[in-house]
Amino acid sequence: MTTYRVIAIPGDGIGPEIVTATQRVLAAAGKRFGFTIDWSEVLVGGVAIDAYGTAVREEDLVVCGEADAILLGAVGGPKWDDPSATVRPEQGLLALRKALGLFANLRPVVAEPSLAAASPLRPDLVEGVDMLIVRELTGGIYFGERRESHEGPAGRQAFDSLLYTEPEIARVTRLAFQLARDRRKLLTSVDKANVLATSRLWRAVVEEVAVEFPDVTLEHRLVDSTAMSLITKPASFDVIVTENMFGDILSDEASVLAGSLGMLPSASLGERRTIHGVAGLFEPIHGSSPHRAGTDTANPSATILSAAMMLRWSLGQPSAAEAIEGCVRATLDAGIRTNDLLGADGAASGREPVGTQAFADAVAERVGGVEVAL
Repeated sequence: MTTYRVIAIPGDGIGPEIVTATQRVLAAAGKRFGFTIDWSEVLVGGVAIDAYGTAVREEDLVVCGEADAILLGAVGGPKWDDPSATVRPEQGLLALRKALGLFANLRPVVAEPSLAAASPLRPDLVEGVDMLIVRELTGGIYFGERRESHEGPAGRQAFDSLLYTEPEIARVTRLAFQLARDRRKLLTSVDKANVLATSRLWRAVVEEVAVEFPDVTLEHRLVDSTAMSLITKPASFDVIVTENMFGDILSDEASVLAGSLGMLPSASLGERRTIHGVAGLFEPIHGSSPHRAGTDTANPSATILSAAMMLRWSLGQPSAAEAIEGCVRATLDAGIRTNDLLGADGAASGREPVGTQAFADAVAERVGGVEVAL
């Protein structure tokens, strides 16, 4: 039986609840497919600030860098929300991405037919939506030189610099082309080349990489028109590749297509390989939802689906990944919903929501081969 070394980072807010729920689903998958996970836990985010005075310790970055994969819940919360603070929870995430070289963030967006009513868009608009957003993760304005508010000739001023290099663009673009090749062979590169110099470089490098993939159709779109098309023609997208900040914004916008942020997983991948696959960090794209912490009302689907991505990419268990994804879908098809998925007609239908742990148990039991009705 194969044993994998995985780091759990529960984090803040609902993080511990959704990670614990997901670990039960993974345990059921391991029992069925013949593997075990050796879990270690690391503090990152607000809890790390409280414990150590820093969002992540250097020694914990080393531990994470030696694991087969990392499963993260969420970080942040009102307690640490002061944007002027020198130590903030999100610094832990940025440090993880940088230290581990996690340059590509994969965010699949699938509109499940059974959740059409949960989306604020008309059902005909979300029908057939199945896209993958590939976001560059370690460059751009989030990592550029900055200067906080200071006095200038016209009063207070501040700046953030946006920098991209050819290798940074080429490696994430090449991965996006490879992913598109295995899907519907359409890659949309999103930039702001009519205004930004970095976007003009981005577009030029994408064109150069495209020569390696003659079987993939490439289209360029500006970020503002893409934001509009994600709502008006979402099913037209296959794979989208874009820079760090644009990807952050567009993927959150795309969450409405799936009905809830609670449905969207992600994988952050680098270049380091283990004997099992590509080492990576896997997390839901939603935040820590502090108002839901401790209430057993959070949707664990995004974390469970992130774990499925972990099985596929990092642990070499594609069959287990498919089983978990299918069992999440079957649970939803059976009408089992957390509160965020009831949609506009939820109250009228008389359907009662289930809690975080009950939803995860329903998935876990299906993964283990047991039919569940709540």
